[in-house]
Amino acid sequence: MMTSRDRMPGERSDFDTSWKEVLHEFFPQAIGFFFPEVHADIDWARGFEFLEQELRQAVRRAARRRRTVDVLAKVWKASGDETWILLHLEVQSQARPDFESRMYLMNTMLFARNERPVASLAILGDPQTDWRPRSFGYSLWGCEVGIRFPVVKLLDYAGRWEELERSDNVFAVVVMAHLKTQQTGDDPQTRMQWKLRLIRMLYERGYDADTIRRLFRAMELMMTLPGRLEEEFTRELVRYEEERAMPVLTQFERMAIAKGRREGRQEGRQEGRQEGRQEGRQEGRQEGRQEGQAEALTRLLERKFGPLDETVRGRVADADAPTSLRWIERVLTADRMEDVFA
Repeated sequence: MMTSRDRMPGERSDFDTSWKEVLHEFFPQAIGFFFPEVHADIDWARGFEFLEQELRQAVRRAARRRRTVDVLAKVWKASGDETWILLHLEVQSQARPDFESRMYLMNTMLFARNERPVASLAILGDPQTDWRPRSFGYSLWGCEVGIRFPVVKLLDYAGRWEELERSDNVFAVVVMAHLKTQQTGDDPQTRMQWKLRLIRMLYERGYDADTIRRLFRAMELMMTLPGRLEEEFTRELVRYEEERAMPVLTQFERMAIAKGRREGRQEGRQEGRQEGRQEGRQEGRQEGRQEGQAEALTRLLERKFGPLDETVRGRVADADAPTSLRWIERVLTADRMEDVFA
């Protein structure tokens, strides 16, 4: 029976951060899973480059304040031609009436700035079945402008569950975690069971320890649990790892990551209430999460490498949330402190 302690009022799933990180960690796999024809037309042997500065400038010019997940990468076509790809992911729970116009605006601004072709792609993570934006355009006095863009709807995978379970692409698990997070919003006990099942799936698929760690971190941000169930989940996972003799994360490391996440949410909510405005709440959550992760990272570094000097402490304190999470992951395998910040 679910008690008030088990409910998740404030344990909001961080879809944005989890998707942003997992896309940066597994970008080629994401394109291959969601847009296989695009993946086949890219020369991955030549590598790719994320263009964060270009993306930030385009977002600022578009005057976008609502949180979205955008990834901009420079890639080469298999034919040898250089091109740009803008991969835009919408992971909000609500449909956006201005989504199509924003896709058009981002595409045209990136083309104007770089004078290179831009392919805009969209992944929709909302639960509204009939919201499927695909194009934007208008005409005036014989002048026609517009854009059509490929769209993937995560909700469609709910009816393809066996296909997801058979797939060896890491994004099959990410999609399953996303869908089960949405489906279990009011049922934390069922969410915990699915979280355990999906984590076990990472081991059973034979992923290496580093891949499991990176996917585990994304699922921690997404499939949040209230305190008592988080503790139960940790005990069950430790038991499972001991049975398989495959400890990927120590219990201390799991607790430190979870502690940083919980403290970030708590401090962010307090800061947001003081601000009293939507932008203030968003900034408060981001700052709170950053402080919580900084404390978790500091504890991990001290436990593994000993006392920290002021330079290292300052670097940890100044890092943004995604950077802190990357460093937390590196601590687990680093032989030297320098390797963490490389």
